[in-house]
Order: sequence, then structure tokens, then C-alpha cells
Amino acid sequence: MEHSNQYLGTEPIGKLMQQYALPCVISLLVGALYNIVDQIFIANASYLGSYGNAANTVVFPLTVVALAIAVMIGDGRCAFVSISLGKGNKQQAKNSVGNAVIMSVVSSLVLAAVYLAFQTQIISMFGGTVNEETFSHSKEYFFYISLGIPFYMFGQSMNPIIRADGNPKFAMASTLAGALINIILDPVFIFLFRWGMMGAAVATVIGQVVTAILAVWYLFHMRIIRPEKQDFKINRTVSTKTLILGITSFLSQISLVAAMAAINNMLRKYGAADEIFGQPQYAQIPMAVVGIVMKFFQIVISIVVGIAAGCIPIVGFNMGAEKKDRVRQLFSILLGMEAAVGAIAFILAEFFPRQLILIFGAANESTYYTEFAVRAFRIYLCMVVLACINKACFIFLQALGKAAASTALSMVREVVFGVGFALILPIFFGLDGVLYSMPVSDILTFVAALFLILRTYRELNTRGVEKV
Repeated sequence: MEHSNQYLGTEPIGKLMQQYALPCVISLLVGALYNIVDQIFIANASYLGSYGNAANTVVFPLTVVALAIAVMIGDGRCAFVSISLGKGNKQQAKNSVGNAVIMSVVSSLVLAAVYLAFQTQIISMFGGTVNEETFSHSKEYFFYISLGIPFYMFGQSMNPIIRADGNPKFAMASTLAGALINIILDPVFIFLFRWGMMGAAVATVIGQVVTAILAVWYLFHMRIIRPEKQDFKINRTVSTKTLILGITSFLSQISLVAAMAAINNMLRKYGAADEIFGQPQYAQIPMAVVGIVMKFFQIVISIVVGIAAGCIPIVGFNMGAEKKDRVRQLFSILLGMEAAVGAIAFILAEFFPRQLILIFGAANESTYYTEFAVRAFRIYLCMVVLACINKACFIFLQALGKAAASTALSMVREVVFGVGFALILPIFFGLDGVLYSMPVSDILTFVAALFLILRTYRELNTRGVEKV
């Protein structure tokens, strides 16, 4: 049966956003929960505690590298497919999906091989040598997570493509299935079998395998853009265009890794100079705590990115069909929703940090742990509203096909500001300087984002959006 997505150009914007954004939010939240759930169970296992938490924080950036490549492939294809369908070019959309499958498989196998070959060096690069216990737990967790990288990347790269095919509910369900398996197996492996970091990693990988299997099944049952054998032959022109559209998603994630590396190493350096955290038994606390704050922020950003990324098929189709009034309406609603998400996160971080910390096993830790965690939540996330608006702006520009503007803004935020301030501010403020790096970065980025927001409105009100 032939399906069509022409309704993207006629249905009410609010209804479409609910239909597409909500499943995308749930999918990304569930994807984020893989690592977060691991950390919650690890933190509440008395034989792992803050050492396990710190190890989880060390390995987390490496899963973000995998995610960066996956979303570059998936989000780029999603935007390209939606624009192609809006223009009525179905064959180009099919070829793009076939190319995405090949690129996802090859890149994931290469990345897993690199991880396994340079395990010790990579862990050291991300601050895993803060003490012997943290290094040992990091190596154990990292090895098994690396084995699951191909499954993780395939599932994540196919998820946006499934949404572009007009089935956001299946995209959500496939991710949800894997995460539920992880949630069920984590306590079994960690508390019952006492497999420690290995148990947390194995539970995660099993969940990722399930998601990947469901994605493979869907490839053979696609509604609109089912690729044929010839579509799996790499088309250099199509692949280049789609990777350009997806480069913003890649740089947004990969630059976050650079910021994490800078933050982790600054925490290790300035923690060693601290009166309390310079003691070996407390050395892992700053890294464990900042990892927890980042996980909370990841939940918030998953919602923000989910709302914005879920709108990519809607934006792409309507831009392809030259219905700029609908795109303008969607942009207004999107910015309002993202600001509201940020406001809720701000209230939680500023007024309920102790309750958030307890979720991650703070009851088993020292008062130094709790005090630093409260301070970290309140400083690091004090400008979370601006962070949410900035992220929505990055993705919306990407959906419009303005890859250069989106990429430049994302790189300035994550690399120039994110890494730069993480390296500079601790010189003047010690450990607190690491925490100040995020709010300062978001304030400065918002100035640039505001200019692009106003410019986008002006273009949508006149002759349409220019390619940058």
C-alpha cells in the first residue's frame, strides 16, 4: 500500500508537533536513560559508589562520540528525506536511506575497533586516572560498552529516518523496548549477580541489540521510502548533501565531548589542589558529582532536542513545499515550549538539588559529596533556560537547510566558549571556575542566537529562507 506524507503541509501545526515531537522526545529520553539508569544503579550499589559514578562519567563522553556520528547520519538523512519528499523526489529519498544504512554499519565497526585498540589511552584522556579504583572500574565498563557500539549507533542513526518515513511511534517504541530491557537487567546484574560495572554495561548492550534488531525489521517494512537493492550503493552527491545537513548534529555532540574532556581534566587538576578533594579517598568526588549534574542536564536537553528534532520532518516538508507561513508559526511555538522546559529545569536545579542528588546514591556518601553537589547544580545550571533556547535554535536552522549558520553557532558554543571557559575560569576560581563555564557560555551564545532568531523571522516574513 502506498503511503503519503502530504498531511505535513495541511494539518494544524500544533497537532503535527504533538504527533512528531512527543515520540521523538520519548525516544531521546529513553536513549539518554541507558547511561543515566546505569549511573543510578551503580551509585546505589555500596560496593561501587562514587568510584563507579566517576567511572561512568569517564566513559560517558565516548558513547557521545558514537552518538555524534549516528545523529550526523540519521538527522542529516531525516532532513534530506523530508525536503526531498516535500519536492516530490521520492527516489532521491530512498537512495539517501540506503546510503545511511551502509555508512552507519561501517563507521560503527571502525569506531568500536579504535576504542578496543586504544582503551587505556582513551580512558586516561578523559580523566580516568584520578585514582586507582576509578581507573579499574572505567576499564571494565568501557570494554563491554565498546562491544555494543555497532548496535547502539545503528539504532540511533535509523531512529530519525524512521520518523521521516512517517512512523514516529515505531521509532519511539524501538528505543523504549531496549531501554526497558536495560532497566530490568541492571538491578539483576548489579545487585543479584554482583557483576559490578560489567553488569551495568552488559545490560546496556543487550538493550541496544534489541533496538538495532527492531530497526532492521523496520527497514524491510518502510511505509514511504523503502530502499531497494540499488539504493544501498553509495551515491557521493546524495551522501555529501545529507552529511552537510547532519554536520550540525555531529558537531553539537562531538564538541560536547571536547568540553567534557576539558572539564574532567580541570576537575582532576584543581581537585588535587583542593584541601578536601586533594585527599585520595575524596579525589573522585568532583568528577562523580559533575557527571551527575551533566546527566540531569542531558535529560533536559533530550527533551529540548526531541521537541526540535521531532519537528524536522514538518519543517523540511513545508520548506520544500514553500509554505513559509507554517514554518514561521512552528518556530514561534517551538521557542515558547523550549523556554518553558528550561524554566522547569531551572526551578528543579536551584530549589531541589538535594532531592536530585539522592536519586544518585548521595545517602551513601560523605557531606563533602553533598555540599559540592548542591553547589554544582546551582551554579552549572543557573542559565539552563538560555541553553534550551540556544539548542532549539541550532536544530531549527539545520532543519531549514541553513547548515553553515547552525554549525557556526554550535561550534562557538561548545568549542570556543565551552572548552575555552572550562580551561580559563578555573585559573581564577578553582573548582568553581569549572562550574561557571556553562552559564557564561550560554549567556554569550544567546546573544548570537537572538540575532539569528530575529533574522529567521524576517526571512520567513519576506522572500523565504536563504541558504547560508
